[in-house]
Amino acid sequence: MQLAVFILVYPLLWLISRLPFRLLYFISDGVYILMYRIVGYRKKVVRSNLALTFPEKSDEERLQIEKKFYRHLSDMFLEMAKTLGISDEQIKKRYVFTNVEEIKNLEESGKNVMIMMPHYASWEWVFNLNSYIKAKAYAIYQPIQNKHFDKLVRDIRSKYGTTLIRTFESRQIIKEAKAANELITVGIISDQSPMLNRARHWAKFMNVLVPIHVGGEELCKTHDIIPVYLKVQKLKRGHYQGTFKILTEKPAEVEGYKISEAFIRETEKSIREAPEYYFWTHKRWKHKDKAPKEFQNTLVANTN
Repeated sequence: MQLAVFILVYPLLWLISRLPFRLLYFISDGVYILMYRIVGYRKKVVRSNLALTFPEKSDEERLQIEKKFYRHLSDMFLEMAKTLGISDEQIKKRYVFTNVEEIKNLEESGKNVMIMMPHYASWEWVFNLNSYIKAKAYAIYQPIQNKHFDKLVRDIRSKYGTTLIRTFESRQIIKEAKAANELITVGIISDQSPMLNRARHWAKFMNVLVPIHVGGEELCKTHDIIPVYLKVQKLKRGHYQGTFKILTEKPAEVEGYKISEAFIRETEKSIREAPEYYFWTHKRWKHKDKAPKEFQNTLVANTN
């Protein structure tokens, strides 16, 4: 069944990847109508998330964010497929970095880097970074259940030299790379909701107390990897800009889970600047009422 689905869908993805951008976005307008106005894909989840995180906004303001989000989501789905056929010249023009010298300077100092980013604006074209750096690039990801699509995703994302590694194997692979004195850059998307039974830390995200991922921070502290936040802005349709911000150059000296909390704060800033580009279909706040008492008490104490 998995192979049959792949055989049916792959030719369509291939065709989309060969379309000129003008036609690609014409189709995206149709996908928006289908997904938002006809199917209503995860509309209840999106509205619930927006009401929870932007209680100060009116219904009309949240509705405008919602519509803009679905238009962006339609673009992003087609841009992901376009990655199959996009040229090096096109991607460098459409996804630019404002201060890639920050990463190059860390490399020159022999420092390993972790690029921490949320599901915001565009995360597929960030692999273009490999065109500018020397380090061996790894990206931590969650495999897709369909093994054929999973291979396709790995092939697409490794197009620029990135090696995709699964979450459960990341610690061992990074440990081996360090032991071999390999200069590495690791990419991780850290804004998802962790499984409740694996949650080790809770913090406020968009003014809601939720569990947050801390695996990236733990890797940075264990292996002296410099955590860097990648702020991505959508300049216009199909054009993005990435800016790096070093969260700390001495991760082992940072107490508690302050690096993870700093990442969340930076993510919040991006969301508040342009909320329509966040991935609102995620059930990011599904554990909001399940915080252990020690975290609830800490929150109350900090508020007072």
